[in-house]
Amino acid sequence: MGRFIPHPDDVPVELTLLKPDCISRRQLHTISLGGMACNYHRAWRHGTALEVRMPTVNPDMRFLGYVAWCLRRKRGYLVGIAFVDEQTLFSARMGEQVCQIERYCRLHETHDDLQDIQALALEWVQEHADEFSHETVQKAFAESVPD
Repeated sequence: MGRFIPHPDDVPVELTLLKPDCISRRQLHTISLGGMACNYHRAWRHGTALEVRMPTVNPDMRFLGYVAWCLRRKRGYLVGIAFVDEQTLFSARMGEQVCQIERYCRLHETHDDLQDIQALALEWVQEHADEFSHETVQKAFAESVPD
């Protein structure tokens, strides 16, 4: 099973229902690729096709995926969203990396000083970028595809 990167709660995510034929059902075996996990106010059925957006990061950034799992929590649901191909997974991971860097900078209370923000972003990248690398995605993709 692939890793589902936790999406930070303080970066809004929008999940929009897609028509079932938007994503090929034959690609659902790629669940082992992993994806992202986010808290959401409603439940989603396993296999539901979704569009994932992070409007505060980039209003034009959209990822197509499907619900791999959905767990009830005290306040809402934790939704695991898997992506159907390597490129979408990689793009979504890069979007998540931007969210994590943004959150990291807020936790360190930078005051919009560009040099401080850049230094914190570089610090985060040095500590965590390997988790989001293209090689990590390719390895997960290769392991999930049968010979």
